[in-house]
Amino acid sequence: MNRVERARALLAGLWAGVLLAVAGIATPAPFATLATADAGRVVARVLASEAYLSLAAAVVLFLLERRRARDGAPAMTAEVMLVLGALLCTVAGYFALQPMMAAARAGQGPWSFGTLHAVSTVFFGVKALLVLVLAWRCTAAGIAPR
Repeated sequence: MNRVERARALLAGLWAGVLLAVAGIATPAPFATLATADAGRVVARVLASEAYLSLAAAVVLFLLERRRARDGAPAMTAEVMLVLGALLCTVAGYFALQPMMAAARAGQGPWSFGTLHAVSTVFFGVKALLVLVLAWRCTAAGIAPR
């Protein structure tokens, strides 16, 4: 396993861990301890940080996949598609829906906050699943029988 493959396996695993920690710990905990409005602000900040981290992770992993392609790997692999899918989920689930959710909170727009929140949650769940599969595939690729 060379350095590029180790880096992509490590980054994919860390990204998956962050997504699981956000979903399992960082977003439910404020609602268990704070007033709903305060918890919503805390969670919004956590999700904003996660979205930018996801953008960075997707870009770095995409560049690592391109590096592997230059080194002889196929250009379009399942790993590339998983990274691009996770990137799409981040852009759609956070950057496209957050402004719509803010408008819905203010009583504007055709969809309710609850509907947009549900769609955002689905995008986050799909992204987490894609990144988990990516981490699994990246680590499995480095395991060779001895």
